[in-house]
Amino acid sequence: MAHPAHAIVLAAGRGNRMRPLTDQVPKPLLDVQGKPLLQWHADALADAGCVDLVINTAWLGEQIPEHFGPHPRSSDGLPMDIAYSAEGEDFGYALETAGGIARALPLLGEVFWVVAGDVFAPGFPFDPDALARFARGDRLAHLWLVPNPDHNPRGDFGLSPEGLALNGGEPRHTYSTIGLYRRALFEAPWFDIPPGNPQGRAEPLAPLLRRAMDAGRVSAELYTGPWTDVGTPERLAELNAR
Repeated sequence: MAHPAHAIVLAAGRGNRMRPLTDQVPKPLLDVQGKPLLQWHADALADAGCVDLVINTAWLGEQIPEHFGPHPRSSDGLPMDIAYSAEGEDFGYALETAGGIARALPLLGEVFWVVAGDVFAPGFPFDPDALARFARGDRLAHLWLVPNPDHNPRGDFGLSPEGLALNGGEPRHTYSTIGLYRRALFEAPWFDIPPGNPQGRAEPLAPLLRRAMDAGRVSAELYTGPWTDVGTPERLAELNAR
């Protein structure tokens, strides 16, 4: 591949809605259909050729490197290096989505996958061709949107006929929390946190994405494969009952 695949899995959140399950185990390590939720992403990324994976951690963050170690391997035995951005250890709190990506930016490439550690998308391919197309273009992000689940009926973003993500518009779809991102989105003039986020600023990602959408710099597509935001014990139980 012209651009080796890098990725970050966002796994630092407290998981309050999943309590009491997350009182002793971080949400990305909860078992879903036979293996930890985060393991599904790690295996899929490795199978797709990802060579460097970053996992950010905060709540009970020491458990995640204890589980994965420094060199996880996919079911096909493909090697993948892993690094940890230990927000809880470094600052005592999670840096939210954009703040966490900014903290990990020195560990990532010019383009990289971002996926939340608390979604279950067992068929998502992390397609190397999609990565290559994105790298050749000039968009700052490419998002995968999904049909609105019951818990988010109004959706998040619109989708134009030309494939641009819209800050508004109808109908709106739900952001799957899976996307391709360019390092430039987390640099001036779009973002004012220095790479590495040395001050530990906690910042959400949605406002940054909306600014880039208003400038026509974010593309998107609709994904209709299996996808679940594992946000409550009831949704987890439903997945494990299937």
